[in-house]
Amino acid sequence: IENSVRDLWSIVNFVLPGYLGGRKEFAERFEKPLAAGSAPALQERLARRLKPIVKRRLKREVAADLPERLEQTHYCDLTPKQRAVYRQILDQSRATLLDAEGGRKRMLALTALLRLRQACCDLRLLGLRDIGEADASAKLDALGELLAEAVAGGHRVLVFSQFVEMLQGLVPRLHQGGHAYCYLDGKTRNRSEVVAKFQNDPAIPVFLISLKAGGVGLNLTGADTVIHLDPWWNPAVEAQATDRAHRIGQRRVVTAYKLIARDTVEEKILALQERKKAATAALLDTDLGSAGSGLSEMEILELFE
Repeated sequence: IENSVRDLWSIVNFVLPGYLGGRKEFAERFEKPLAAGSAPALQERLARRLKPIVKRRLKREVAADLPERLEQTHYCDLTPKQRAVYRQILDQSRATLLDAEGGRKRMLALTALLRLRQACCDLRLLGLRDIGEADASAKLDALGELLAEAVAGGHRVLVFSQFVEMLQGLVPRLHQGGHAYCYLDGKTRNRSEVVAKFQNDPAIPVFLISLKAGGVGLNLTGADTVIHLDPWWNPAVEAQATDRAHRIGQRRVVTAYKLIARDTVEEKILALQERKKAATAALLDTDLGSAGSGLSEMEILELFE
């Protein structure tokens, strides 16, 4: 379930047309009440309706011998320059959104959120090229420390980011540190060769990967450490990326780090991820939580508070 229970209707309707009713009927009967968060009995009814056709298998059930996966959130403080630019974008966005309405308001909000997230990573993602690296990105320093510690400990690392420019900006640092690396994004043509090179050469400790291009379908059990440079809206996407290393064939404990800029929209994205986890659990488990819908306009605007 990527965004809302509507995703579930689409999947079920493809396999069993009409099982959950028509799209409009499903929206009125389930989606809207569940999005309002005030229909626990309805959650149970939908879960019972799904039970005969949904068979959920957790990884711990089908791969009982798989080593443990540890998750850690690593917080870092923005540089003073980053904080100033972030605050400027936030203040300007709030003022702009006050006068906007309808679809334009949502579009402006999403654009502003992208800029805020870029500011959390590296100011050069915003086109500010005249800023030195020390001022542009606190995350590069935090990542450098994590990488140095991991490599020194004999670990191999997958580094994921949504921003290709962020990954490309890491390359000079890896050269400076003397770390061999592999790289994969949406433009990489020889994907299988790059993956095989990393898997078969223990002397390569780092693999830089675009989240969208390499978050699924790759077997990278040669790594036992995963670093997410920036949070994505849906936790399932990050979990899939981490599972490139934490999968059958892995013999070591896998540690996944999330790099989060403190006191920014990234912390609110983490809270949003928890709500989405609850939504999935509400529909696929008997232990029902909040089956909230996707990112509503109110949720988007709350990110600017």
